[in-house]
Amino acid sequence: METISSATLQTQRQSVATWLLVCCGLVFAMVVLGGFTRLTGSGLSMVDWRPLMGILPPLNDQQWQRVFEMYQQSPEFQLVNSHMDVAGFKSIFWLEYLHRLLGRLIGVVFFVPFVVFVLKGYIRKQEWPKYLLMFILGGLQGLLGWYMVRSGLVDMPQVSQYRLTAHLLAAFLIYSYMLWVALSLLFPADASTARHPLYRKSLAHSAIIIVTNVSGGFVAGLDAGKIYNTFPLMGDGLVPPGLMAMQPAWRNLFENVVTVQFDHRWLALTTFALIVVFWFRARKAGLPGRARVAVNALLHTATLQVVLGISTLLLAVPVLLGVAHQATAMLLLTVTVVMLHALRHAEQ
Repeated sequence: METISSATLQTQRQSVATWLLVCCGLVFAMVVLGGFTRLTGSGLSMVDWRPLMGILPPLNDQQWQRVFEMYQQSPEFQLVNSHMDVAGFKSIFWLEYLHRLLGRLIGVVFFVPFVVFVLKGYIRKQEWPKYLLMFILGGLQGLLGWYMVRSGLVDMPQVSQYRLTAHLLAAFLIYSYMLWVALSLLFPADASTARHPLYRKSLAHSAIIIVTNVSGGFVAGLDAGKIYNTFPLMGDGLVPPGLMAMQPAWRNLFENVVTVQFDHRWLALTTFALIVVFWFRARKAGLPGRARVAVNALLHTATLQVVLGISTLLLAVPVLLGVAHQATAMLLLTVTVVMLHALRHAEQ
């Protein structure tokens, strides 16, 4: 059996990690572009799904007219955009087209280098399953995205908040998994690393960050950020009327716009407070360099996210601020994964 030197192995790991980080960057861009597409009302402009044959956009007036006629049969055109002509349709078509094209690009950027790395022996046979899982999850994410869009093409021109949140959560899962594997290649565990005592506490903080992000998905799906555009009060008080108006009670958490905004506000503030407390504890814990940087970044990113969240709310969700808020949620997730990995494999 051929023996691989430690220097060669490190070079191979760095090459695979760089490829995974590029894929992470594309997924990050995909989430941000998806938020921009949703906030500009472009997400229901493409009413069919052709995973293999839908790469090329309409190339002439006849093709544009055909695609526009398909859109005219949708609830969004009939109930919202009945005044729109082909030129106006193009303005909403391109964002959704670019969003789907980026999804296909991610598939190519993942699959082709994977095959190359397998053939060159950089990814060994026992490692294939975790990379194939990434590819399968990516394909299922595409299906889930179309399942989400379909919900807005039936009766009402609005996608299901359940499907939108599932789509967003799946993106978080894929992104976090690829990032964790990349970090494990760049900072492999060995005899000199061990779990830091703060690792368990950091898991609890990470869980509430994810729950807060999920609640943000329901806010987006219901456009709940466009009511009660005041802070800290919601209307005349901290607890608005109609908070638990639906029956059974659990529906309020996911379908009542008042409750969904209320929950997201207090989850976000609670998450921020816990992060501040965690940061003060971490300062006294003698963290190694990588973990210390990650914990500091966690506090800074959480602070930025709170400022953006309040600003987005007060201004009734302008597009650029809304996109920045979603991008910072991804950045906060990134910092969280880096922190978890650094504490899971802390240098002794």
